[in-house]
Amino acid sequence: MTQLQMRILIADDMEAHIRRLERTFSGHKDFECIARASSGNEAVTLAAQHQPDVILMDIEMESQYAGIHAAKQIHEKHPHIKIIVLTVHKDENFIFAAFQTGITDYLLKNASDVEVIEAVRAAFKNESPIRPMIAEKIREEFVRVKKAEASLLNIIQIISELTPSELQVLRLLCEGKKRKQIAEERCVEYETIKKQINSILKKFQMPDAAKVIQTINDLRIFEVMRKL
Repeated sequence: MTQLQMRILIADDMEAHIRRLERTFSGHKDFECIARASSGNEAVTLAAQHQPDVILMDIEMESQYAGIHAAKQIHEKHPHIKIIVLTVHKDENFIFAAFQTGITDYLLKNASDVEVIEAVRAAFKNESPIRPMIAEKIREEFVRVKKAEASLLNIIQIISELTPSELQVLRLLCEGKKRKQIAEERCVEYETIKKQINSILKKFQMPDAAKVIQTINDLRIFEVMRKL
């Protein structure tokens, strides 16, 4: 029975890394390296031309996110092509951005030849695992999101308890205005603004205005309110 060959495209701007991968696959009869790309743009073109089964895609090539942009374009036009990111980046921003494009797997470049071979075979069979590093990032992100949700609900509740004047003062503080500027803009005494800010701090149960401002701006409260 003839063994089915997996057709591979390698996209990387480092010639030495491409050659290393080609040598790795050359020792296995079920792999065929059909093309190589040195940029994300070239990967998109060659993917359309050669229709590989699997692409090994570096992230940082002609630009920091070149491989991610290429993966997105390829997945949109050729969803049957499996894309494995092979990169030095293990930051969650790169990981989540990559998976949002529809990639199949995410490996670091220090992965062994055996790991790379197994990853390609798994991708070809639609059996790619969720790797421990990825699972850890997902758990961390889930915890962060849940904390943010709880914080958001709490902040919305507090904001609903502010008076209209306090809400306007808080908005101006979040815009970077100083207390004296706010007093002048609202045509009130400086002491009035101080009292209103103290009232805001008590309702938020926070020791200083800087902490309140950071919390509001991190959650983009007023940005969301402007869109409502």
